[in-house]
Amino acid sequence: MSDTSDERVHPRLLSVGTSHPPMSWSQSELLRRFRVTNQKIENLFLNSHIDTRYLYLPEVQGPGEAPEESSLALWQKHLEGAMAMGSEAIARALEPLGLSVRDVDYLVCVSSTGFLCPSLTAHFVAKLGFRTDIHRVDVVGMGCNAGLNALQPLVNYCRENVKGLGLELCVEVCSAAYVFDGTLRTSVVNSLFGDGAAAVAVGSGRDRWRHGAQILGFTSHIIPEAIDAMRFDFDGEKNSFFLDKNIPYVIGESVHVPVDALLNKFGLERSDIAHWIVHSGGKKVIDAIKYSLGLSEYDVRHTRNVLRELGNLSSGSFLHSLDRLMREPQVGCGDYVVMITMGPGSSIECCLGRF
Repeated sequence: MSDTSDERVHPRLLSVGTSHPPMSWSQSELLRRFRVTNQKIENLFLNSHIDTRYLYLPEVQGPGEAPEESSLALWQKHLEGAMAMGSEAIARALEPLGLSVRDVDYLVCVSSTGFLCPSLTAHFVAKLGFRTDIHRVDVVGMGCNAGLNALQPLVNYCRENVKGLGLELCVEVCSAAYVFDGTLRTSVVNSLFGDGAAAVAVGSGRDRWRHGAQILGFTSHIIPEAIDAMRFDFDGEKNSFFLDKNIPYVIGESVHVPVDALLNKFGLERSDIAHWIVHSGGKKVIDAIKYSLGLSEYDVRHTRNVLRELGNLSSGSFLHSLDRLMREPQVGCGDYVVMITMGPGSSIECCLGRF
């Protein structure tokens, strides 16, 4: 078993802050807004196990269909939405710690819903006043699994710099990647994803921070034969996201590989894990992971609730579930938690923590 006794070398997830757009929509409201009459598409929306999603949608000017958004308008929506939600999530993550952006030594931004150069980290430094000597990394285009991928370099930095403070921001304006062409392909995406942001503060100092889950280790598992199962396709004007109908089965058949490898590394069994945080990828994906790992409905309660209330928030979904878990009084000192995200590649990422 690896040595996990010295908490100075195991950075903690100290605080999570979340944010979303001001407007929420029920699935029925979205069907009416976009004048969907195709019964198959209606069924996709209404059987998604999603009640509401927060989205940035253009205003409808009088009667008629919602206005078409140009590629430039979608790019601008990604930038403006990311800055608005990201700023709020960052403030909410730092406020409980009594810290400001000036205290942050390493900033990681994750997004797959738009490409920017200069990147999001540069925009946040300029807008919020982070120190100009801050370390920065932008993780772009990795998809829903990227939150855990991006957490690894942040944890490694805080392990080597025990007085340092890291901050990860996952910010996805999924409505900036919507295409409304009346096909089932795009309707699957349009029925599932929501806009949202989540930030998590990471630190190692024993004397300064003594709450939050210690991060013990990570594992990754990529399935190259399913590389095309989740992808962006460019139609000449816009990026259109594609989700293969077999994704739940691909993930369900493979998720035990990285999970068991991670637990074996620390001499643990699945029964030793008190809490499970699973990406809210969709009802069938959650069901497949639950069945494959032998999880209970209680184990995936936060995963289900985030999906129902917010939809799939891509890279930040697991942090929304973690935020809810960290607010529960029944989380005990010494409890183990496993976090699982999955996305394009096809990739499954796992992380082991201990409260």
